[in-house]
Amino acid sequence: MYDNGLPRFKGEYQNGAMHGFWEFFRKDGSLMRSGRFDNGKQVGVWTTYTRDGEPHKETDFGN
Repeated sequence: MYDNGLPRFKGEYQNGAMHGFWEFFRKDGSLMRSGRFDNGKQVGVWTTYTRDGEPHKETDFGN
């Protein structure tokens, strides 16, 4: 959580590692980035968003 009470990220853990779909947020609450983890490793296509929520860039981390 940020000091203003808004979440920094949302996602699940498996065996102590980030796993599955995750979202990361800016301090103002806007979505910054989203994508999937496989046991702590970024996989697939991750999307970075503008402050107004529009997709800005995609990065493919493969499998």
